[in-house]
Amino acid sequence: MCMGERKAVRTAVFVSALALAAVALTPVSAGASMDPAPAPTVDNPVDANGIGGLSVETVQYGSHKRQTMDVWWTPDGQQRPGIFLIHGGWWSGGDKKYMKEITRGYAELGYTVFNLNYRLSGDAAWPAQRTDALAAIAMARRHADRWALDSGNYVLVGFSAGGHIAAAVGTYGDGVNGLKGVVGLSPIISPLRAYADGAGSSDPDKRRLRKAAIKLAGGCEPKGKCSRVWASMEVAWHASRKDAPMLTIHSQNEFVPPVQSQLLKQMLGQVGVPVTVFTQPGTNHSSPLYREPGVAERVQAWIASRIG
Repeated sequence: MCMGERKAVRTAVFVSALALAAVALTPVSAGASMDPAPAPTVDNPVDANGIGGLSVETVQYGSHKRQTMDVWWTPDGQQRPGIFLIHGGWWSGGDKKYMKEITRGYAELGYTVFNLNYRLSGDAAWPAQRTDALAAIAMARRHADRWALDSGNYVLVGFSAGGHIAAAVGTYGDGVNGLKGVVGLSPIISPLRAYADGAGSSDPDKRRLRKAAIKLAGGCEPKGKCSRVWASMEVAWHASRKDAPMLTIHSQNEFVPPVQSQLLKQMLGQVGVPVTVFTQPGTNHSSPLYREPGVAERVQAWIASRIG
């Protein structure tokens, strides 16, 4: 993206950030990296077993205890499209074990599925969570033959805070090799918007999300020395023309409002990347939203259109 386009993206997002007009922020260049190079390994896989013709194992992709992923694949010698699942939990909780049934479902549809854990905000501040997702992807692609993965054909699916991580990978740098799409269920596209919405809100979830975003940023609010990390957390500020297309789904009246994804659609649309935003009636958030009639089928159809 040229400098003029970047300036336009930053300005538009800044204006859309509601009560944050007075906050001084310095966005990070979309191509710049704040992340150390991860060094995952495939040593000592555990929990290897077969389930209904599928192979399953849990592997470490880094040295921290949270840097693990469950891999589900069909050992038939065929390379298959991949799906990376990223759980939610306010960035500070949650676990891949709660995603087991969703993981199994996609594996039974014929995908190679990677169900990720990652360092939580209590373990490390942002961008550790994005770093972990990128490290897991890199490991999977390096060992594609091991897991029957088509390394150039995969999508990310994230729930709530996991949707934020997935979308942040989708707009990382000038595109991530092989990434064909990102799906977010109630994704927190803008921690700045969540910070603003939670200020004085009567909604306990909005207040909690504000505190969770502050914790993700290392315990500081979006001003002064912390402006850089908050800018890095803003997905839409890093839009570029090689980013992955996205599908996001929100409930109309949930505490992560659809307007967050509309902001992303606007920014990615300016550089020619399609974003589909679907709004479901009600207040369900994240996994309960995914389980509503027709939602999983919509996601599965979109994924099939991206990776087959």
